[in-house]
Amino acid sequence: MRGRLFICVRACCLFRKPARTRAKESFMSSFFLQDHTLGQMLDEAVRLCPDHDALLYVGRGYRQTWKEFAETVDMLGRGLMALGVQPGEKIALWATNVPYWVAMLFAAARIGAVLLAVNTNYRDSELERLIQQSECENFVCIDGFLDYDYVAALNRVVPDLKDQPAGDVHSVKFPRLRRVMSLKDIEHPGIIPLSGIFSRAGDTSQEEYEARKALVHPGDVVNMQYTSGTTGFPKGVMLTHAGIVRNGFGIGERMSLCSGDRVVIPVPLFHCFGIVLGVMACVSHCSAMIILESFSPEKVMSSVQDEKATVLYGVPSNFTAILGHRRFGQYDFSSLRAILMSGSVCPEPLMREVLSAMGVDEIYTPYGLTEASPVITMTRKGDSDEHRFKTVGCRLDGIEVELRDAQGLPVPAGVQGEICCRGYNVMKGYYNMPEETAEVIDKDGWLKSGDLGVMDEEGYLRITGRIKDMIVRGGENIYPREVEEELLQMPGIADVQVVGIPSRRYGEDVAAFIIPKAGCVVQAGDVREFCRGRVAWHKIPRYIASVAEFPKTANGKIQKNRLRVMAEELFPHVK
Repeated sequence: MRGRLFICVRACCLFRKPARTRAKESFMSSFFLQDHTLGQMLDEAVRLCPDHDALLYVGRGYRQTWKEFAETVDMLGRGLMALGVQPGEKIALWATNVPYWVAMLFAAARIGAVLLAVNTNYRDSELERLIQQSECENFVCIDGFLDYDYVAALNRVVPDLKDQPAGDVHSVKFPRLRRVMSLKDIEHPGIIPLSGIFSRAGDTSQEEYEARKALVHPGDVVNMQYTSGTTGFPKGVMLTHAGIVRNGFGIGERMSLCSGDRVVIPVPLFHCFGIVLGVMACVSHCSAMIILESFSPEKVMSSVQDEKATVLYGVPSNFTAILGHRRFGQYDFSSLRAILMSGSVCPEPLMREVLSAMGVDEIYTPYGLTEASPVITMTRKGDSDEHRFKTVGCRLDGIEVELRDAQGLPVPAGVQGEICCRGYNVMKGYYNMPEETAEVIDKDGWLKSGDLGVMDEEGYLRITGRIKDMIVRGGENIYPREVEEELLQMPGIADVQVVGIPSRRYGEDVAAFIIPKAGCVVQAGDVREFCRGRVAWHKIPRYIASVAEFPKTANGKIQKNRLRVMAEELFPHVK
């Protein structure tokens, strides 16, 4: 399943930008009338706000201005060139949100390389398939995450690595792999430490560096992301400089980001949410990035308070953890003017709870998917409650949106169809997978999302389901989102996911996984009774289970395929 994105954003109407900031932002807006590379965008941020905070890690003593950050990027870029990294080569980066992650992204972009963001939850078999399928020439990692040793895993997958000279790998299994590097300074056989990259910077002259930078074009691929799949191995989505730069700028414009904003980013950088909504939106508006290496409610709350953050990112479960933390009331959130909530369709009850508990004034909801760079639509300030809570807004500038039926024909307003888009944001394709690319991008450049929606006369989009999630029960089509929206109105239910499971009689039947609110017990009979009169009888869940949490990917997306497996284990008589 291709990665998709649904986001809730709050903006405070009392926030006022100083006149100087408005003038800078106006100039930056004119800059983005043209397509640019990541390097050109960074140059503009340095020109406008050289001494403003750019990147910082709370509690680590790591803080850089835009000028300092750009200098770090250039040192890394020159070091990578000296090590032999060529234009178009992939640099796979397997790391949590550690210092130098963002710098590595921009350093790769500066010299025409492609940053391949690797899921931090990957294990040996997934890592092996990624290196093989991506044909990556360069691999960068940290020592490990939680209880998983990345270096040990890499040595298992590339058994001849430890016997190779650092910077000159010749692997039998991976003939394209040439260099393995680390974002740390710890020595490992066959691996170049971070200091080893920086120490080579002087071997590349400024003239050579400038000549390489001049070769980079906005239409070049700069980022590859392997989207989470429900079946089979994820596909490598190729995103361009122009695609993610313009998308990040458009998102920031809808949020009114500026050089006075300070954005807390606790979400994984290997996902579009972190790279585009986080990094691209911030750099294109000179906003400071406050990055957390991993999520914890306490770290988030202290970062907001200590750094006077104005914007906070997170997935729904992050905000649930923050609101439920025993010390929530002890922190000062008065500096916040905006909150982004992503990972799935934002449940209205949770949105309203955030409004109440955190003093939120406005909620905006964008929608998108990895293949679309990623945001396609987004609500606007001043929208009605119906549009704020029930839709994912209107298209971003430069993107066309069309809903189509099963035959690929456009449907009129008010009629459900597959959401399709066309514009600067559409990926170049899946790496080395032309047939799979042709299945989702037609000859006219339209990208098929696989999501179902309804658009009203004003162009506001409402998500109604996902084609592959559709349940066919006895010939009747059931869209899980419709049932989920009804169940979220039931007292005692904090969250719910509906999936189809095998049925000898009907082909498929409806199963609901429920997370009860704290202190509540939700009985199956009560759920069915609540549904009667609200949804058609054949849509009422036959199988109901209460769970503590839903299985999720590292970027917070709920894995419905695993829920289906869980259902078959909980209800073995359905087989």
